[in-house]
Amino acid sequence: MQQLSVMILAAGKGKRMVSDLPKVLHPVGGKPLLAHVLTTASGLEAATRLVVYGHGGEVVKTAFSGEEGVLWVEQAEQLGTGHAVAQALPLIDDTGVVLVLYGDVPLTRVETLQPLVDTASQGKLALLTVQLANPSGYGRIVRDGQDRVCRIVEEKDATAAERQLCEVNTGILATTTARLRGWVAELRNDNAQGEYYLTDIVALAVRDSVPVEAFTVTQPEEVRGVNDRLQLAELERFYQLRQAEQLMRNGATLLDPARLEVRGAVTTGKDVVIDVNVVFEGVVRLGDRVRIGPFCVLRDAVIGDDVEIFSHSRIENAEVGVGAQIGPYARLRPGAQLAAGVHIGNFVEIKKTSIGPGSKVNHLTYIGDAEIGAGVNVGAGTITCNYDGVNKHLTVIDDGAFIGSNSSLVAPVRIGKGATVGAGSSVSRDVPDGGLCLTRAPRKDVFNWQRPIKPKKD
Repeated sequence: MQQLSVMILAAGKGKRMVSDLPKVLHPVGGKPLLAHVLTTASGLEAATRLVVYGHGGEVVKTAFSGEEGVLWVEQAEQLGTGHAVAQALPLIDDTGVVLVLYGDVPLTRVETLQPLVDTASQGKLALLTVQLANPSGYGRIVRDGQDRVCRIVEEKDATAAERQLCEVNTGILATTTARLRGWVAELRNDNAQGEYYLTDIVALAVRDSVPVEAFTVTQPEEVRGVNDRLQLAELERFYQLRQAEQLMRNGATLLDPARLEVRGAVTTGKDVVIDVNVVFEGVVRLGDRVRIGPFCVLRDAVIGDDVEIFSHSRIENAEVGVGAQIGPYARLRPGAQLAAGVHIGNFVEIKKTSIGPGSKVNHLTYIGDAEIGAGVNVGAGTITCNYDGVNKHLTVIDDGAFIGSNSSLVAPVRIGKGATVGAGSSVSRDVPDGGLCLTRAPRKDVFNWQRPIKPKKD
């Protein structure tokens, strides 16, 4: 296999997006269009990835500053796809194969492109085409009487008969670098748009007796580009359906595959059940028999086996142990680490806290910057007062402690093993093992007290 260079053309202005954001930075599945294409190039094991940029180029380069191994090439003037390729060719040598992709065509799969690369390695010119019921606006594939590809004609330059053809050019092609360099040097701009068309190399290949082999993609959405927000939304739906189908193949039950959002990478165990309007962001790992209720958001989370997450809960940068229960309306913020069998109930927020096996925080509670042992019960309305206005401080609650409702634990503070904090207490000093802490004010009763009465209106 010859060394592969993937050339990604991403210089378009994207005027129809009506946006200050460069078109290739608009997201599908929570990831910029160009990021999808770069990922595909990596999946093809490309030795070199080149991005030809123009409009908003510096913004695009900054957005991908953490992406290693990308060569950036500026196309100062947008004079067509052939001109764009010509800007990048000096950066690669003649010993390999070039695959041309597009920064606004995000969903072409590796398995669709690999045959093109393999064919180009055999010295042929490989094209990716698609059959469209309505080919308006696309360049048409023109074949000869023996069904061989002989050229591509852009719609503005096509005859009436050619415009009736339904096999169209996707623009995606692969060939040897040496041949591409020679053909690009011959391109001319004597056409309706005054541009250098990369597609003109097909006729040059036929002239040079280089075999041209076309591969037809089965799903048009794979090669659909984005020119406006309507097309962006259409691709988003296709992408989400693809993610849903993969999750179901991997053993997950989706109560409605059309109402799921995957904006990252999700892996699932067996017999996972996911209700409607669940959103996954970042990297999410779900164990076996996990159940997720409706309207939940999980971001960069690890969920153990047999966990149940009830509706309207949010979990971010957190780990949940085997058999835990979360929600409804619970929030696990970054740094939350829950052991096996932990219960986190409704309107509970956990931040930067580890909670030991079997502990329960069930109602209307905030726990931040804490270490909670095993078998602890935290009553409703409890908060850890972890912030003094400048620094965060640690609260430690040892195994078996019981925190009564409506308690304030003023950090730094330790509640000892098996200790009890009475309801309504404000605890600012350590509580010893097995101790009881009560800080309630003495009760005062006033007998025969008369409640104030509003004067009657005239």
